[in-house]
Amino acid sequence: MSNAGRPKQTAASSGASSSTGAEPSADFTPLDEIARRFHLETFQDFLSLEQGASARTNEAYGRDLARFAVFARTRGAQQVQEVSATLLREYLYHLKDIGLAPASIRRNVSAVRTYFKFLLNEGLVVRDPSERLDTPKKWRTLPDVLSADEVARLIDAPTLDEPMAFRDRAMLELAYGAGLRVSEWITLSTKDVLYDDGVVRVFGKGAKERLVPIGRKAVAAVAIYERELRPRLERGAGAGVLFLNARGEPLTRMGAWKILRKYVEQAGITKHVSPHTLRHSFATHLLEGGADLRAVQEMLGHADISTTQIYTHVDREYLRSVHQQFHPRERLAQARAAQDPPSGDRPAASGSAPEPSSDA
Repeated sequence: MSNAGRPKQTAASSGASSSTGAEPSADFTPLDEIARRFHLETFQDFLSLEQGASARTNEAYGRDLARFAVFARTRGAQQVQEVSATLLREYLYHLKDIGLAPASIRRNVSAVRTYFKFLLNEGLVVRDPSERLDTPKKWRTLPDVLSADEVARLIDAPTLDEPMAFRDRAMLELAYGAGLRVSEWITLSTKDVLYDDGVVRVFGKGAKERLVPIGRKAVAAVAIYERELRPRLERGAGAGVLFLNARGEPLTRMGAWKILRKYVEQAGITKHVSPHTLRHSFATHLLEGGADLRAVQEMLGHADISTTQIYTHVDREYLRSVHQQFHPRERLAQARAAQDPPSGDRPAASGSAPEPSSDA
């Protein structure tokens, strides 16, 4: 695979950087040099000569790894030995962000794993950072998240025509307002809502206690339920649990599911909505509003912030829109675009060279 006679390309001039979505580094390392530092041609020789890979597989792996090498270079890895497991995870999320299909990302994962296994066997690296790399099949996914309007319609769905309207409104307000797991909101006791402090005391996984703030609407809805309806439901079997069914017994998970499904239909919401959807919507809406990730972690009761970070991946489109709306350079670019007529509408100056594009 000789490079003789081939003009040297750079990460900028070849278009490799645009295909990765990453900006080229300031020193514009030639692609040939990147390939050398990352042993790409040696690996492709191994694929074709020792593994007997087809020309199509060799080409696909070569293209995938060239893109990876340029990405790694722009993230500060001067050579393959500097690639970390964290960088590989960032690369996979990058592929997801630029819109690659799961099948294409799985091929990239396969290429990276084969590549690092080869490097390790050849003694070119001392560890394999791809060892625990997840494939898209293993990525955690979230159910549909409700919009703020859909949440409002859902909570407003219980009307006074319903005999259990006070309970159901309070339950929906609290489930969404505090981001509770279904097991948490059906086991709340009457003593867990601290009205004066505007918080609810929750016992989550492992009986770990946390205090979650709740808004005035949630506080009011629970207070009305406790005053107007719960005393009539309580027949000695409530065991101090906040939410009771029509027989005066603590509400079950299945009962909560049925109540939620009923009001989802009444609200005309077509998404698949489970009790956990309210919790996901709570977290997503907080992050959209600018809440700190650590604060959301505390409210959700996550032991590890990496569990909370999943919401940052589903919310990237929103973050991009915020960036475009508020970043000063983006706003300047939008203002200029609004002022400048399209290039086809500009009168050309006679005998003059065409005006350079503002994007140059």
